Amino acid sequence: MVPSAPALLLLSLLHLSTAENPRQFRIGGILSSAENEQTFNETIQELNENKSYVSRTSTLYVSTIRMEENPIRTALNVCKHLVNSQVYAMVVSHPSTGDISPAAVSYTSGFYHIPVVGITSRDSAFSDKNIHGSFLRTVPPFSHQADVWVDLLKMLGYTQVIFMHSSDADGRSVSSRFLAQAQSMDSPDTDIKPLHQSHPADGAKKSNIFNVEDVVEFEPGLTRFREQLLTVRALQSRVYLLYASQNDSKIIFNDAAFLNMTEVGYVWIVTEQALEAPTVPAGVLGFRLSASDETRHIKDSLYVLASALKEMTAKENITEAPKDCNNTGDGWETGKKLFGYIRQQVLLDGYTGKVAFDDNGDRINAEYDVINTDSRRDKRIVGNYAYSKSLRRMDLKLETSKIIWPGGSNVKPDGVKIPTHLKVLTLEERPFVYTRRLEPGQSCSDVETRCPWHSHSGESVEFCCWGYCIDLLNKLSERVNFTFDLFLSPDGEFGTFEAKNMTGKKEWTGLIGELVRERADMIAAPLTINPERAAAIEFSKPFKYQGITILERRQPRASTLVSFLQPFKHTLWILVLVSVHVVALVLYLLDRFSPFGRQASKDSGNADDDALNLSSAMWFAYGVLLNSGIGDGTPRSFSARVLGMVWAGFAMIIIASYTANLAAFLVLDRPQTRLSGINDARLRNPMENFSYATVKGSSVDMYFRRQVELSNMYRTMEGNHFTTAEQAIKAVINGSLNAFIWDSSRLEFEAAQNCALVTAGELFGRSGYGIGLKKESPWANHVTLAILQFHESGYMEQLDNTWIFQNRKECESREKAPATLGLKNMAGVFILVLAGIAGGCALIIVEIIYKRHKIRNQRKLALAKSAADRWRGAVEKRRRQRESRMHMRPNGEPGFSSDPFGTDFSSAFSWSSPDVRQRVLQPPPPPTRRKVAILDV
Repeated sequence: MVPSAPALLLLSLLHLSTAENPRQFRIGGILSSAENEQTFNETIQELNENKSYVSRTSTLYVSTIRMEENPIRTALNVCKHLVNSQVYAMVVSHPSTGDISPAAVSYTSGFYHIPVVGITSRDSAFSDKNIHGSFLRTVPPFSHQADVWVDLLKMLGYTQVIFMHSSDADGRSVSSRFLAQAQSMDSPDTDIKPLHQSHPADGAKKSNIFNVEDVVEFEPGLTRFREQLLTVRALQSRVYLLYASQNDSKIIFNDAAFLNMTEVGYVWIVTEQALEAPTVPAGVLGFRLSASDETRHIKDSLYVLASALKEMTAKENITEAPKDCNNTGDGWETGKKLFGYIRQQVLLDGYTGKVAFDDNGDRINAEYDVINTDSRRDKRIVGNYAYSKSLRRMDLKLETSKIIWPGGSNVKPDGVKIPTHLKVLTLEERPFVYTRRLEPGQSCSDVETRCPWHSHSGESVEFCCWGYCIDLLNKLSERVNFTFDLFLSPDGEFGTFEAKNMTGKKEWTGLIGELVRERADMIAAPLTINPERAAAIEFSKPFKYQGITILERRQPRASTLVSFLQPFKHTLWILVLVSVHVVALVLYLLDRFSPFGRQASKDSGNADDDALNLSSAMWFAYGVLLNSGIGDGTPRSFSARVLGMVWAGFAMIIIASYTANLAAFLVLDRPQTRLSGINDARLRNPMENFSYATVKGSSVDMYFRRQVELSNMYRTMEGNHFTTAEQAIKAVINGSLNAFIWDSSRLEFEAAQNCALVTAGELFGRSGYGIGLKKESPWANHVTLAILQFHESGYMEQLDNTWIFQNRKECESREKAPATLGLKNMAGVFILVLAGIAGGCALIIVEIIYKRHKIRNQRKLALAKSAADRWRGAVEKRRRQRESRMHMRPNGEPGFSSDPFGTDFSSAFSWSSPDVRQRVLQPPPPPTRRKVAILDV
């Protein structure tokens, strides 16, 4: 019987699932010498004996061939001797002569997805997995030297560089790697960023960390490089990073020596190829792989392959390796998996250091020696770049004292040429500029900058300045590389455009006038950028974005006498009061009619106290609600007690909710601003009892003059203008001015310093503070770019926190902290207590009057009751007399009863008569109650 198709499919699947993995794995080697082949065989033998890398059921075998100079012959040998032998992976070196890359081996093995581990190839092209999809290497590509550049620049403290590289794949790869590594750095010590790029590479990215002043890209095969070097020499940086081949480096070094760019003051940091140029000058720094011996790389590569095969054997179903180059199938899926396992392997203590791979299969954590050329062009090791197990990262160690710098100098160059000297003006404006007058013999501290004041009449006073703008100026001088002398404004004003008294011609005064008349090079102050000023001077990009806002005193929220009732609405208070009385009534009824209540116990004679009456039930309900004690009058029946427990839970929830809301209304009560913003009705429609103003001739004054819709406001406050911002702020504090309209930065600072002040509404008239420069100043672009970089790096935010918002947290903590309650918050509670006292006094008077009235009524009742008792006794006495006469014996013997009146009835009765004895022995009937009218006695 022939099995059906589904049965055959099931049998084949079962066969595949139960098939065992191969126990023999062959590794191929394409090597350069017999010595390498011997090392290859010995390492395989060691691995077979070391079961920590090879499983007990597996065995590694070897197939090796020599690397040919002809790539076609090499590819044919790979097919004939290695692929036909079913190798699972290959290790490839380079030919014994020449510098042929193993691209042919990579293409051939990659077609069948056989992993290839290179031990000498460092071209960046092998990092492209679209072309070399199965290629890994135990040596890093040349582009990875950029990692060492970054750490070396950080250690040497150079913050401005010029990058020169060839336009080939390796050169662009180094450039991209360097800029990417620079962006990933977090240390502010290497806060270096690009200024401009004269010859940018196609698609090149500018660094956001390093200040790469220029990037020079050139075509390989140079014959002359003097023009590019002349352009570079005109820049400020003297630190040159060079990636070039050995031949191109020879030309570059020759031209640099001709232009004296290899003398004292210059710094050259180059890659391995440039370090091998015969014209390399003295004082050059470069790098070289610490482990360049092929035998050590062969061992590390085989250990990595063995570890990967062992791990894959334990986890995957392995199919046989390809065995025929003529088979153009879909590829070997096991080879793809093996490539992934190889890429995941890590050797912490490899023969060449820590061995690990990135996503492209490139070696990472490779170790380098830092090389320095001396005056005889000998190469000396002055440091190393290796993996630190304690730090768990790569660590650069450098002996800076042993470094010989260009020109044979032992002193580390500054890395920049001498900057231009500038005259900078400023003025006092807190918190941007603080000033302190110097007494004779005093000097400025380390955090202060000397800023003398010179008047136009020749007077001079020494001052020290510090603050937001001074820190910014010092940072700019470091970044843009200039030195400066700082002076205070001669007239102490920013400057206005006004007519001269003598000529009537309009001219700028203050700081702007000094800049227009070229008496200064720069203004470092909180100078607002506006159209009027921008027409006269050059502005940088804003270093501080701000607007116009309003400053006023904090207005506390009014507290009413009944503020303690605010937690609940009126309806809820009414429902609570109704609930108290309803619960009290139901408690009374339940305990009154329950067979186990106090009333039932009292009726049966078992009660030990009084029954629960309506007043006791009311007292119980209020006592539970207010937690003031219950007393003796508590319900006894189970039904009433259940209601009492429910009422207690209700009271707990109500009291807890009231307490929480009371804290929100009273304790966390926040002050409010009086104004809502520039569109507030009190500003738009001026009021007699509300005043506001700004500073005369300021940028805010100019803004209101320009805005037609604010003309009514401008006319109102024009007569109230102050001459300085300090005067206006003091007026707001003492209450003589209701609102001060000024720059938001200054007002936010004042609000942070004085928690009694607050800014109101949103910003309007947005603008910014900029560095002022002369028209067509060559420093404008450099200062602007540096300020933009400061914004990106967070330095401007750091200045804001240091100088403007330095006490904001204190005011915020005060706002968030519970406010101290005063009499105005709790006055209603005290009034309630006084009302309770007054009510108690009134009720006690009523109680006394009522008690006296009750005593009089009781006395009257007692007299009436006494009279009634006497009258009842007299009536009873006469009745007994009548009965005594009726019971007299007939034979004249004395009777039973004695006659109080002396009458003898014994003769009327005969004791011997049965009827008489029966009537005598029978108890008398109870007296008949009669209604007696009680009259006033």
